Amino acid sequence: MKLLNFTIIKLTLCLIVGIIIASCLIISTELILYSSFGLMILLVVSLLISKNQIQKTVWFGMIAFLTMICIGMLVVNLHDQRQFKNHYSNVVSIEKDSSALILFQVREVLKPTAYHHKYVVKILKIDDKQATGKLLLNVQKNPLSNAIQVDDVLATSSTLSELNRPLNPYQFNYKNYLSKRYIEHQISVDKSELIQIRSKAHTIYGFAAQLRAKIDQKLKLYNFKTDELAIIHALLLGQRKDISQDTYNNYINAGAIHILAVSGLHVGIILLMLNWLFKPIEWIKYGKLIKTILLVLILCGFAIIAGLSPSVMRAVGMFIVVAIGMNLNRPANIYNTLAISMLFLLLFKPLFLFDVGFQMSYAAVLAIASIKPILAGLWYPKLKLVNYFWQLICVTTAAQIGVVPISLYYFHQFPGLFFLSNLVILPFLGFILGFGIIVIILALMNLLPPFIADAFGFCISTMNDFVSWVSQQESFVFRNISFGILFVLASYILIISMFSYFKRPNYQRLIFVLVAVLILQGAFIFKKYQLQTNEFVIFHKSKFTLIGMKQNDRLVVADNLDSISKEKDNVIRNYKVGKSISTIVDSELSSVYSLKDEKLLVIDSLGVYNVQSFKPDYVLLRNSPKINLNRMIDSLQPKVIIADGSNYKSYVQRWKITCEKEKIPFHHTNERGAFILRF
Repeated sequence: MKLLNFTIIKLTLCLIVGIIIASCLIISTELILYSSFGLMILLVVSLLISKNQIQKTVWFGMIAFLTMICIGMLVVNLHDQRQFKNHYSNVVSIEKDSSALILFQVREVLKPTAYHHKYVVKILKIDDKQATGKLLLNVQKNPLSNAIQVDDVLATSSTLSELNRPLNPYQFNYKNYLSKRYIEHQISVDKSELIQIRSKAHTIYGFAAQLRAKIDQKLKLYNFKTDELAIIHALLLGQRKDISQDTYNNYINAGAIHILAVSGLHVGIILLMLNWLFKPIEWIKYGKLIKTILLVLILCGFAIIAGLSPSVMRAVGMFIVVAIGMNLNRPANIYNTLAISMLFLLLFKPLFLFDVGFQMSYAAVLAIASIKPILAGLWYPKLKLVNYFWQLICVTTAAQIGVVPISLYYFHQFPGLFFLSNLVILPFLGFILGFGIIVIILALMNLLPPFIADAFGFCISTMNDFVSWVSQQESFVFRNISFGILFVLASYILIISMFSYFKRPNYQRLIFVLVAVLILQGAFIFKKYQLQTNEFVIFHKSKFTLIGMKQNDRLVVADNLDSISKEKDNVIRNYKVGKSISTIVDSELSSVYSLKDEKLLVIDSLGVYNVQSFKPDYVLLRNSPKINLNRMIDSLQPKVIIADGSNYKSYVQRWKITCEKEKIPFHHTNERGAFILRF
């Protein structure tokens, strides 16, 4: 592939390999550091030797690639604060259930839950000892207390606790998500337990948050609706935490969620507008240099205001390179530009590689750069208006082809009407962004006329109404699609091979397409093989009992959920998608389950367990039965005792102590997650 002829792309791929290796394996920083220095010395020696050689060898390239892999591993370890001596995990014993006096500074405000406000905080001290690291702060909601702001320095006496791991199969792993942001523990407090510490320490994050708060305060003086303000925050300030769940779902179902995430689309439009606005600067001496510096500074400022999210940093990094090349007469190859922006971004933020927004942004831009010209070449409309919309369709289709495997893997749904929503919204997005910037500037200067604010609010409201209408076409939204990592890899191999063949058909590329088809078929066969396994699952569901028995692609579900809880429940839906279940059958809860050569006895609130014909291998306690557990163990002698989420915590704690004394394994789903038996 000619794409791999670019050196910067090869080096970036090696960096990515190093980051993946370091994320999967635990390797000491000292070993990686010494290896990197050794390889760098070899690289210099190899370079000096190769200069005097007429016949070039592959050794210099091999050493360069190995060096870049080591650098990728090194940056992961250097960014992992757990490696530092003054990290909080090395200062205080987390295993001990004791409170510590924690001094911290608020770094980021997260989207609140039903009961808590959430923040990312940076630790300053623990018990008068200097410490570093980040925590998740949960503050109970209290309408009477003042809001916590970014850069606030607070102190509290609290216990560090582990982040909650997923308790059911294929549930979103919030613990792993926060771990990729170097957050391993949390503290939960009431607002009254926090002590405000006066501090003059201000960060760039605090400045950006204050500016966003000031913009929000100014905009609230006008008649913007709640949803309109939330969309303005998302489009122009990069903040999506105020968007209601219904509005967010509408944009997902309409295939227009990328509009709400500040990314390359938004930054590219802003760059074009600024480039046109600053055109007169080129008339003065060193005008192009001054214009380039201004563009870079404004783009960096926009990235800071938008919260320095992965998508914003990726887009700004890429378009800074584009701006420099565009204004200094050094046009850059789009693939080199992407590789340079990715290289520098991953050097400073290596775990951005695992961020879904980061992955989708690069996939979309790469697809537009490589696939869009092929699609556009299928037809050349003569009318300018028709050609404009044809180019728009090509861009939208190319981007969707690029991101659809990742989207299916993470979100398990496909919006069939993404053509319609993007075809209507994208032509006006530049106008909306430009209009929005003018509205914000005028509002900050107290010069915004109400009729202009009303006009902008009408534009946002019209866009929301259109997206809502598109999302209501349920028959065009394909949900609960099972799509594993093997299908992602196989899909991208097929996409690359097919468009490579369409671009320049030949025998070798046709062979590549056929091999890609075989790989995709292999993924289907492997998935079919996985379906042959049978499972018995006792899911965790607070206050309820939920049991599933999987037989190939069929799932029998028994529960005592009420109709409202069952409608809102995602436990079975997640399991269905993860296991490629095609049929779900509802059943009544039984007192005995036969699992091949083993049996499970269910003891409910009645506490009846007179079993004479068999000895159960497993016992499930549900609905807090009032039983003498010692007597039950002596009578039935089970291998394992299980308690699900329907039991009182006090009962569970008592049972756990009894089982420890009797040396019987005890499985509480609220602590250890769903109980799974494979047969």
